[in-house]
Amino acid sequence: MKTAVEIRRHFASDNYAGICPEAWAALAEANQGHAVSYGDDSWTARAADLIREVFETPCEVFFVFNGTAANSLSLASTGQSYHSVLCHEFAHVETDECGAPEFFSNGMKVLQVPGTNGKIDPAGIERMVKKRSDIHYPKPRAVSLTQATEVGTVYSVEEVKAIRAKTKPLGLTLHMDGARFANAVASLSVKPKAITWQAGVDVLCFGGTKNGTPVGDAVVFFNRDLAEEFDYRCKQAGQLCSKMRFLSAPWVGLLQDGAWLRNAVRANAMAQRLHDALKEIPEIKILFPTQANAVFADLPPHVIVALRQAGWKFYTFIGQGGCRLMCAWDTTEDDVDRFVADLKRLLSEAPKEISLRAADHRKL
Repeated sequence: MKTAVEIRRHFASDNYAGICPEAWAALAEANQGHAVSYGDDSWTARAADLIREVFETPCEVFFVFNGTAANSLSLASTGQSYHSVLCHEFAHVETDECGAPEFFSNGMKVLQVPGTNGKIDPAGIERMVKKRSDIHYPKPRAVSLTQATEVGTVYSVEEVKAIRAKTKPLGLTLHMDGARFANAVASLSVKPKAITWQAGVDVLCFGGTKNGTPVGDAVVFFNRDLAEEFDYRCKQAGQLCSKMRFLSAPWVGLLQDGAWLRNAVRANAMAQRLHDALKEIPEIKILFPTQANAVFADLPPHVIVALRQAGWKFYTFIGQGGCRLMCAWDTTEDDVDRFVADLKRLLSEAPKEISLRAADHRKL
């Protein structure tokens, strides 16, 4: 008989984490007997109602397989192929969707707006809209915010309202990519409605996968007019799940007793613990404020190599030495402390010694 092997929790992505117990229990319960297909089941109805309760407002809710589909289809619903979407230059819809927003909107162009710490500068929205008005320019129709941002920062209620103050008079729809929306809510300690529909958000892509569900995100239309025929858009894009209860049931488990928020609080707390430990190390530079469940830090390149040789997984995609360290709903204090201990140990070793190890490793 094979013995169980401990699988180390890593800091590469909150997608690495498994299904949280509450979502797993609901999924198992939904697997009893038969249920009506294509979303006409009690689990999907209950999950949608729970989302309405969380946001304390009537809204249209659709479940899709992943965040790419949620973002791309919801943005496509905001305009026509000759329109454009404004987003931050680091936004996920720009950098990590493989052109899916443009594809599913039949050509709607994504245009970049600058801003510090991964957040859109509201003044940049007006500049992009008014820089040209001729027929040769893809007319801006929507603004997309990433909440929490791709560099781990969070838009405050006031910041979302400031952006809405720009979009509304310009006739722009306000879209929110909330792959880590739960982490933003936990960070701000506000009600979900405060940073969505009360602040002027028209449509939210509410992420569940990074918060403990096995698969599936929710598209939440606060502007219900935008949801017209969205079910057809989902079907055409291959997002209408025949056994929809297996997408929606985990949401019931996540939402019904507040596990979604507890999971986010936990992940954020672990990121803060990691941040606090790293900022005390002279050789480490924190690159962005830690406001959600990610820490961005600049590490010596030789230490990055050594950490990976020691078995740690994390991403480096923001320039040489820049590392993203992502905490998940199941990250523990011990995970953080072991990583920091390894980091300190490897920093104390001579770079030459580590480089020799790297060379030996490449030969294997």
